[in-house]
Amino acid sequence: MDRNVYSLVLIDEVVDAVDKMAYEKNTSRSNLINQILAEYLSCPTPEMRMRDIFESVDRLMTGLGSFQIQFQPSDTMISIRSALRYRYKPTIRYTLELYRLCGPTLGELRVSARTQSQSLLSILTDFFVFWSALENKYIASYFPEGKVLCEVETGRYTRQFLLPRDESQRTNENLAAAISDYIRSFDKNLKLYFSGLDDLEAAEEAIEENYSRYVKISEVI
Repeated sequence: MDRNVYSLVLIDEVVDAVDKMAYEKNTSRSNLINQILAEYLSCPTPEMRMRDIFESVDRLMTGLGSFQIQFQPSDTMISIRSALRYRYKPTIRYTLELYRLCGPTLGELRVSARTQSQSLLSILTDFFVFWSALENKYIASYFPEGKVLCEVETGRYTRQFLLPRDESQRTNENLAAAISDYIRSFDKNLKLYFSGLDDLEAAEEAIEENYSRYVKISEVI
């Protein structure tokens, strides 16, 4: 949706009320007015779509395992935290960002851990490299140029999500379910990797089996 500049004449009391609400919602006056009018006129906006998906992700993941949802002062992202059973009890952070304009991708997930431990960063990076290889082995054909849109950095994994090929599957609820499934699968296998450090070969075999099963029963995005 394009944005243009329009002139509106409003009374001061309305502007004051809008500014107060915009401050409370950590958004701009123009964006809030746009949202209010869009909701009143039943005209969905990218912000409404993103909020709907985030709320569905929150509903689907709240109470599952150790996930903690944190809404950010931004319309485009939320953070999901998960405790990792490892020395110093580090927290894995999943930052989900949705793009305002979709097609062919709808957003990205960034996985990281706030830590100064070089050993932990090294293990995380090894897992990210292994996970990236699995993704490209099983689902590369879904992506442009036959390569999953992901990137591995030291202690950080970034992965873009595609819109489903079937347009009927592009509802906000379906997208939220697919994203939630992916994060749960990622988190489950990351923890399996750490619990199997004494026998990585067996752990990696189990993770690949899990990933193969995930691809068969989940919507690939």
